[in-house]
Formats: sequence, structure tokens, C-alpha cells
Amino acid sequence: MKKKLLFAVFIVIAIFVILKYSDHNLNRTVGACMVAQKQTNKSFDPEKARKFCKEEIKKLKSK
Repeated sequence: MKKKLLFAVFIVIAIFVILKYSDHNLNRTVGACMVAQKQTNKSFDPEKARKFCKEEIKKLKSK
């Protein structure tokens, strides 16, 4: 009984951690994409770059 309870608590904590940090990877990827955009484009607009990067990442993620 004790093992089942500990396993259930572990699962709940794991789900919490996954949900809390799931957006972290997306933000890091968008940031890296924006740095690449800044290095390759002479006219750099951060808002346009962020929008472009998010759209491209979502396209790749949905494949």
C-alpha cells in the first residue's frame, strides 16, 4: 500500500514539473531562432522575428 501511495505522489509531482517547464523549451528555441535572425538580417525587428520564429517552430512541431 505504501509503495502505491509513493508511486502516485511521484506521478503527480512529475506531471506538475512537466507542465510547469513545458514552455521553457519553446522559449529557448524561439530565442535561438531570434539570434540567428539577427545575425542573418541587416534590418532586424524583434517583434517580427519572434512572430516568424514561433510560426516556423509550430509548423515543424506539428509535422
